[in-house]
Amino acid sequence: MTDPIADFLTRIRNAQMAGVKEVHVPYSTVKENIAKVLEKNGFLASVKKDDNGKFPELVVTRVDKEITLKRISKPGQRIYVKYDEVRKVLNGFGIAVISTSKGLMTGYEARAQKLGGEYVCEVS
Repeated sequence: MTDPIADFLTRIRNAQMAGVKEVHVPYSTVKENIAKVLEKNGFLASVKKDDNGKFPELVVTRVDKEITLKRISKPGQRIYVKYDEVRKVLNGFGIAVISTSKGLMTGYEARAQKLGGEYVCEVS
């Protein structure tokens, strides 16, 4: 697999289309941090790390509302932005996830702290 973050977002999208509430994805700290940002902003219900199996998993519980996930920066073409270049997603109804030197955060937090970084994805 060349892009585990895109796979993570696709699994959430597929679960949404199938009507499944709980999604199990292979664990990584980046995926966990993205999921925590989405949980903090109300796009996911809960995020837990499950160490019971052979390999650790991330258990993500979706909310009932429909969300749109779009990967921006890809392994073949990384997209970096300055703090003043982070645009609003859906006129403020969505969020941008930015990977900064102080960790993953929303576009609003990155603008407030005047931090730029990699434009990971958009959620609306």
